[in-house]
Amino acid sequence: MGKQSFKTFGLGPKVRKGLAEAGYESPRPIQAKAIAPILEGRDLLGLAQTGTGKTAAFLVPLLERLSRRRASGPRLVVLAPTRELATQIHAEAERLGRYTGLRAALVVGGVPTGPQSKALAARPELVVATPGRLLDLLNKERADLGRVEAVVLDEADHMLELGFLPAIRELLEALPAKRQTLFFSATLPHEVRALAERFLSSPHRVELAPNAPAAGVEHALCAVRAKDKLRLLTEVLGERGFEKGIVFLRTKQRARELARDLDEAGHRCTALHGDLTQRQRDEALGGFREGRYDVLVATDLAARGLDVAGVSHVVNYDVPGTAETYTHRLGRTGRGEAVGKALTFVTHADRELVAELEAALGEPLPRRRMRDFAGEGDAPRPAGAGRRGAARRGRARGGAAARRARASWRQRARARRGGRRGWSSRWRT
Repeated sequence: MGKQSFKTFGLGPKVRKGLAEAGYESPRPIQAKAIAPILEGRDLLGLAQTGTGKTAAFLVPLLERLSRRRASGPRLVVLAPTRELATQIHAEAERLGRYTGLRAALVVGGVPTGPQSKALAARPELVVATPGRLLDLLNKERADLGRVEAVVLDEADHMLELGFLPAIRELLEALPAKRQTLFFSATLPHEVRALAERFLSSPHRVELAPNAPAAGVEHALCAVRAKDKLRLLTEVLGERGFEKGIVFLRTKQRARELARDLDEAGHRCTALHGDLTQRQRDEALGGFREGRYDVLVATDLAARGLDVAGVSHVVNYDVPGTAETYTHRLGRTGRGEAVGKALTFVTHADRELVAELEAALGEPLPRRRMRDFAGEGDAPRPAGAGRRGAARRGRARGGAAARRARASWRQRARARRGGRRGWSSRWRT
């Protein structure tokens, strides 16, 4: 059977032209299942792995519906949990709707309200926003939502989990009762699902393996002592095939410290966490997207919905607390039909988290050992200039000594383990 075409949905030439110029050739699974019911005006609950095209799954049919009838003022509201994700959705809406004549406004926190109030006063048809800032402008009577025909909650589970429920309720109550409501997310745990369904009326459900990482991601766990994490990370960043990577940690302080250590070691590295100003966040993400940085050290702020091309590796420097977070983090690589690698560093103290993670995913995760990476960064490379090249050459010169140290450490570790079974026997470095 051949690939399905966007033409089968009856899309108009303006939306189809935007799709073609954006590089969309055929609908991905979540798009193939969601576009038709959204075009029909049905409420929808859409679950799919991150990186599978959820944004286009709701933008394409909603842009088509808006373009069929002209009217002034906000008719579609898309809510997102973070400024970064909202900015990304807004850019995609402008790209896909380029030939429709529809205007989109971005309303997010962390920046002055003046330009956003001006943009809303121009009565755009589409508003992409974070809940807090849109509610603030609504209460100040700078936003008119009285003619909204559809509302989308993207990454709905994250918004509810982060405590946005009061703001979301107030916003939904301000919208016309007769409207289309869509929930999209990579994951939707059962307790959040019950809450989400209160906002939906007889929703059409689309669910594609919500807890599993995308098929193109090769992922594994690697046992390591906490003090050896930085050394192992350096080996991973130097392995063959590494192009661009995101390293996730639990706290802002740890992210800052690791970014500093990597920068001092000669890596082109930047950090993304909640203490940065909006300008600093934009600079970090822009530099990572444009290739000024090869490594982005981040807290889970960056794990939700962001789409950066060319990410070859994801490293969980700290084990994520839930299967949902694991899926979201890994979704930064292997997006669409691309492939990627993901590695989770695991210490002895993480064994309970690993057990819970594997239970939620429904299968044991592959294991790799530290020695699997030994020497991978020592292979001959094209001559490189600058600090990064010097760092790689330094690692190569120290390779023999490092291997002797690792061998000695493994020998001592085996002596300590003795004949113990269980966790220690499964995790050999």
